[in-house]
Amino acid sequence: MGRYEEIDPTGVRTYSAAERRSLVKTAAEAVPPRAGMRMRDFLAGLPDVLKAADLKAVARAVVTARRAGRPVIAMIGGHVIKTGCSPVLADLVSRGFITHLASNGAAAIHDTELARFGHTSEDVAESLADGSFGMAQDTARLVNEAAREAVQNGEGFGEAVGRLLLAEKPPFIERALIARCYRQKVPYTLHVALGTDIVHQHPSADGAAIGEASLRDFRIFAATVGRLGGGGVVLNFGSAVIMPEVFLKALSLARNLGRRVVDFTTANFDMIQHYRPVTNVVRRPVSPGGAGYALTGHHEIMIPLLAAAICEEDAR
Repeated sequence: MGRYEEIDPTGVRTYSAAERRSLVKTAAEAVPPRAGMRMRDFLAGLPDVLKAADLKAVARAVVTARRAGRPVIAMIGGHVIKTGCSPVLADLVSRGFITHLASNGAAAIHDTELARFGHTSEDVAESLADGSFGMAQDTARLVNEAAREAVQNGEGFGEAVGRLLLAEKPPFIERALIARCYRQKVPYTLHVALGTDIVHQHPSADGAAIGEASLRDFRIFAATVGRLGGGGVVLNFGSAVIMPEVFLKALSLARNLGRRVVDFTTANFDMIQHYRPVTNVVRRPVSPGGAGYALTGHHEIMIPLLAAAICEEDAR
């Protein structure tokens, strides 16, 4: 006899697994992919569980919102552009699946540099050593001029960047997201924190103009947020701090002014699920009604995959 008491399982109650209610069934299992299969078949063959099911639900929400005339807002950080996803998002804008783009300053900077020069994203460690990091005068000139002209013309900050970029006719303009939005008359709002962008290091930076232009874009953004109720969608791609905070304040403003912003869908796509996007995009905004999703993965995979799912859902 051992030193310590052991429980005696002789009298346990049992049941048949065949009759038990279960959460996983063979019908939800994946269909193995095969060479040459269509994207529709690939998506249909994903396991109908957990995040694969969530991806399809987000795609359905986007398509449903488009057909119902509700807004679909895409909020992005700079890394989304650097991972090559601008043409994918621009195509969704052209197809009417995205009706409002909102970004921090970095996304617009990378987008304009790719449109003008075909490259972006300097070697920070190398250029920081001699103080040359962020000192590209042609990039600063366009963005800072856009802020001043936005104030003078009463237009949005992102709108002014898109207009100036199109007027320049750079060689890679067709892949530019901010220019596509301007051409399609889709709002692209620019939400800037002073001191976070390389263009703020330059003598051409006008704090009053940048602040006023960005505040106007916040109010344009809040107007779109105010129309989300009853089926709209908010997608956050890779912004861990600025856009989730901007969205939360815009939502509060819209609700304070009497807009009934409930029963909509939110989704956060990022490589890591940070506190602010999960709390301020996925959970808090839809607590009065709606659905929130968090999908983790690299932008260069997840954004094209979502776009494919949206296109296939729309073709059903």
